[in-house]
Amino acid sequence: MGERPGQALRRRPLHFIWIADCSGSMMADGKIQALNNAIRETIPHLRDVAAQNPFAELLVRAVSFSTDVRWHIPTPTPVEQLVWPDLGAGGYTRMGTALATVAEALKVPPMEPRSLRPALVLISDGQPTDDFETGLSRLMAEPWGAKAVRLAVAIGRDADQRVLERFIAHPEIKPALAHNPEQLTQFIRWASTVASRVASTPRPVPGPGGEPPPQVPVPGPPPPSGPDPLGLTW
Repeated sequence: MGERPGQALRRRPLHFIWIADCSGSMMADGKIQALNNAIRETIPHLRDVAAQNPFAELLVRAVSFSTDVRWHIPTPTPVEQLVWPDLGAGGYTRMGTALATVAEALKVPPMEPRSLRPALVLISDGQPTDDFETGLSRLMAEPWGAKAVRLAVAIGRDADQRVLERFIAHPEIKPALAHNPEQLTQFIRWASTVASRVASTPRPVPGPGGEPPPQVPVPGPPPPSGPDPLGLTW
């Protein structure tokens, strides 16, 4: 028998957002070029993740933050159609404003109630120059922000890993720390693919007594590749 109208599989939206630091320090030592290359090399791996889950439609956006915060990719774009435009760098590090911007996008509407959990990846090489705590509070006050799978990649020794840990808010997951372009590509690929896979995994249900369900396991970052970290690039 053929399918009746309405019986065709409806994939659930999975919103994936890169939150990328484009401040002036990213101009040094080729970091912004390495970031562009890393994201571009990650896109085929995200397509593989999407192809493995017929029940999810992976939709990608990106926010860039420096003195200005803007949607670098403003429209939720199917990963199969995604083309990465290069980021430039310059200015301050308005990370808190970037998180507040993402919080606005996670309201209902525009978020669909039937969406899967969002996947958010924060990438930074420095410290916030605005009110990070207010931005994080606004993100976590949105139900989809609190439910999101949040991972982070620190670029170099000057990255504020404390604020990245607060963004992740997972007791067993720390930011991945990249010291060179090879490691940056490795860790952005890890964060992006893992966040997407975990976000599309059904969440455990509460126990019979109403106790909170266990957290979905999130694989930690792999051992760094590339040159020995003692010969640091960043």
